[in-house]
Amino acid sequence: MSEASNAETAYTGPLVLREFDGGVLRLTLNNAPANALSIALMEELKGHLDAAGQDRDVRVVILAAAGKLFSAGHDLKELTLHRADEDRGRSFFEKTMKLCSELMQTIVHLPQPVIAEIDGLATAAGCQLVASCDLAICTDTSTFCTPGVNIGLFCSTPMVALSRNVHRKQAMEMLLTGETIGASDARDYGLVNRIVPKQYLTQAVNLYAQSILSKSSLTLKIGKEAFYRQSEMSLSDAYDYTVQVMVENMLARDAEEGIAAFIGKRKPEWTGE
Repeated sequence: MSEASNAETAYTGPLVLREFDGGVLRLTLNNAPANALSIALMEELKGHLDAAGQDRDVRVVILAAAGKLFSAGHDLKELTLHRADEDRGRSFFEKTMKLCSELMQTIVHLPQPVIAEIDGLATAAGCQLVASCDLAICTDTSTFCTPGVNIGLFCSTPMVALSRNVHRKQAMEMLLTGETIGASDARDYGLVNRIVPKQYLTQAVNLYAQSILSKSSLTLKIGKEAFYRQSEMSLSDAYDYTVQVMVENMLARDAEEGIAAFIGKRKPEWTGE
């Protein structure tokens, strides 16, 4: 949970920095020191992601953060200001949580893979952001928690992403105790893929990005969508669905090219079709 200043004060620059190079879009949370997920930051980040989803030149998205914290979650001071509203903040709370949920679903539904690059603390909705990404690489000093229970606010929306990526018992442990876990536990729980020393973090993330760039963008789009859809189905329904996905994928030009290249022992030339 954030202890950052409310969003109506101080910083007026971009809350999300955008860099694009060779098919890789890097979006950096720029709301130091806590990178709190204020309304303004979430709207800005979602705007970048929505645009990326329509841009065929974007092949991979990296989500990073400036400063010592990845993200301390929602801005509690921003939320608290609205307790003085006539409805005690209900409308603003609904707006905040709905926008956050839409942001997380945007990441999941984005056709491109999204890699979280974490150096520092990711807590509450910040932890939810990590869990929502397709891959997550962190430094060995990074930490994670869902501490809402400590202040009387159960992390119910972070729970959605957490419970879909972390083993059930470990997810409940994080949610019920609010305790912070280190990078090693986060990897064991399934929250992150890999731990690297701080000086190699960006290099490691870029290696993942380059590996993804070498694949067919269409194939990755098909696969990412199918992965999340089938995971919510029964075993039988999942197989029925993925059979059709495989058939349609086989008919794609990139699959025809990839198989021909494999048989011919040459490098495939992808067209994204």
